[in-house]
Amino acid sequence: MTVEAERISVDHVAHLKPSGGSAATQLAAQLTGIHSAIKMLNSRIRVLHQYLVGMQIGDIPCENALLRQVSSLLRRIPATESEKFQDDFLMEYNDTLFVTYLATFTNCSSTMNDVVDKFNTAYDRHSRRGGWTAFI
Repeated sequence: MTVEAERISVDHVAHLKPSGGSAATQLAAQLTGIHSAIKMLNSRIRVLHQYLVGMQIGDIPCENALLRQVSSLLRRIPATESEKFQDDFLMEYNDTLFVTYLATFTNCSSTMNDVVDKFNTAYDRHSRRGGWTAFI
């Protein structure tokens, strides 16, 4: 069973339309947007935390309606200290690292193939003039 955030992410990726940029450019833009969203969430949580600390100290008067809303928000956040979360997180992290490794390896293989093709082309031209022959 997927959680709501996963479903939204999958829907978002499924509806991405290719633009003039490359896939790497689109991914960089996507990750920049996610980074900005996380920074905004972090700043809002800090403001809420400061407000609650001020309420606990007594600098700000206690508002029960606000505390109920905060409690409701906190119940929506999944517990991140569980063993299952850590296992799932590490599995996702390892999968991401593996895909990145494969992408880098594929890119290097493609570049190496281009170099070999150019090398063979250069030696083929040279061999026509009676010089070396291609060895690759």
